[in-house]
Amino acid sequence: MKIQLAYGGSALEITLPDALNIDVVESKYAPGLADQTIAVREAIRNPIASEPLREIVKASDSVCIVVNDITRATPYDIILPAILEELNHIGEDQITLLVATGTHRANTHDELCTMFGKNFAGRYRIVQNNANDRDSHALVGTTRSGNDIWIHKEYLKFDLRILTGFIEPHFFAGFSGGGKACVPGMALLETIQRNHCPENIDHPKASWGITCGNPIWEEIQEAVEMAGTNFLVNVTMNRDKNVTGVFAGDTKQAHERGCAFLKQNAMVPVQAPYDIVITSNSGYPLDLNLYQSVKGMSAAAQIIKESGTIIIAADCWDGIPDHGEFKKLLFEADTPSSLLESIRTVNSPVQDLWQAQIHARICEKNNIFLFSHNLTDEQIIRAMLKPCRDIPKTINQLLSSYGRKASICVLPEGPQTIPYICSSS
Repeated sequence: MKIQLAYGGSALEITLPDALNIDVVESKYAPGLADQTIAVREAIRNPIASEPLREIVKASDSVCIVVNDITRATPYDIILPAILEELNHIGEDQITLLVATGTHRANTHDELCTMFGKNFAGRYRIVQNNANDRDSHALVGTTRSGNDIWIHKEYLKFDLRILTGFIEPHFFAGFSGGGKACVPGMALLETIQRNHCPENIDHPKASWGITCGNPIWEEIQEAVEMAGTNFLVNVTMNRDKNVTGVFAGDTKQAHERGCAFLKQNAMVPVQAPYDIVITSNSGYPLDLNLYQSVKGMSAAAQIIKESGTIIIAADCWDGIPDHGEFKKLLFEADTPSSLLESIRTVNSPVQDLWQAQIHARICEKNNIFLFSHNLTDEQIIRAMLKPCRDIPKTINQLLSSYGRKASICVLPEGPQTIPYICSSS
């Protein structure tokens, strides 16, 4: 059996014996829209629960368009021209692109050109969020849970704010897209840390495909209402990175419509947990580092037996990475259990604590192998994982323990699929 795993900019092909007990679990394939450019334009002109964008923006208005960073595959070559076409009654100097980096590093000039095209990157003012710079943020309110919401001052100064992005399953917020462009995208680190606190991460509803009752998502919605937004442009995409749906208009209602659409395709039931799950991290750009690849591990963890084995293939061209605190948290821990104990009893928040928490939680229960061309064996071991240099060979070695009849699942798209155990009753 030949299997292609999404890996880096192309794919990783592996061959496994046909005689093995293998299930390949993928999202239901949704074909790309016939004309994606026209679809985006029509959605903006016929929005959900909102007036059309052109009618909202006055000739004197200043406008910010909040965009994703390099870790997301949002098709800005399609989205941005459609938005800017509706803003052609205002000057280019009235429009600013705000890069919603959240806690991620700033994007390089070359990355900005890759994301938006040299034309847009050179024509429009671009501001990137630095979540560590308190002076560039302002307090807009306090949530019911007591979280002070600090938002980038650039975001707050515009007459009209447009959020963009694409909707995909998310391992603790339920789904990406929607208000996440604002919080955590344009928020201060302290605000993000409180939203992603250990108690919220451990909440049973802080998981894939769940927004209602999810304390992380519900607080994001509350925070976005405080910060204020005027219009949303979100898309859904298939495994070929083609646009399958466009959801524009009211931030909350358009996003809900998009999540409902995606859920029909992305939620895939399986009958029982598996001994071994082989997964990816959706390929470029999401598998740029180990930090992001926790998502692929988490997708596999939804359907793994206790003490089962997960093999994840992730390019990790950006390393662990070196920026942020994720690497330090992993490398300084003795065991997954000791890391979890320190996280759950921490006195003051630390950046990337949430990612380390989920990483350790999965490693505590399962054996995790990582296949990557860009991380050394030492780096992989210090990250509490096991090196894998040949996936079929590793499978063969595992079968000597599990037996030749071991159940194996393959998630070629990684976290683009939400597998779950369905009840037999």
